[in-house]
Amino acid sequence: MARPLIVLASTSRYRCQLLERLRLPFEVHASQVDETPLPSETPRETALRLARAKAENVAAQFPGAIIIGSDQTLDLNGQALGKPLTHEASLAQLQALQGRTVVFFTALAVAGPSRVQIDCVPTTVTFRKLPSAQLDAYLLSDQPYDCAGAAKVESLGIALVETVVSDDPTALIGLPLIRLTSMLASAGVDVLAGR
Repeated sequence: MARPLIVLASTSRYRCQLLERLRLPFEVHASQVDETPLPSETPRETALRLARAKAENVAAQFPGAIIIGSDQTLDLNGQALGKPLTHEASLAQLQALQGRTVVFFTALAVAGPSRVQIDCVPTTVTFRKLPSAQLDAYLLSDQPYDCAGAAKVESLGIALVETVVSDDPTALIGLPLIRLTSMLASAGVDVLAGR
């Protein structure tokens, strides 16, 4: 039996790089989902809703395929922080995170062919207290403007944190591969067999 088409409902280079680790062929297709949080949502609820919406949006275009959707939010005392996009907004985020412990929620949805599976992997991160000059130097080096929290722990951003606690080390980068392999297995894809 042929393996169904696998489609990543994201153009994030981080998610693409992570999914490539599983050595399964896949296609990439951007979802057309408004990522604005709803007023009454917690950051966790936002991540779950958006991961599901992304997977379902792309699934409508690829009947019979397995669609992977994901979203990540940062919860700073109940306030969601998104992608800062600019140097100034990134510096403001990093300054707000100094000496704080926050939770990143990485939600994952696997749609198809007969159901949608959804889960969320929390990662607790404690940031160091660093002077603004060091934060600015980091931003100029890594330019993590497309990352919630303005830090890439897979790169130089690891120097900004004291601790990272999670059941899945890839969740913080944007795609929880441990949970994904289980969800793919439930959808009939054996990662180790390559089918």
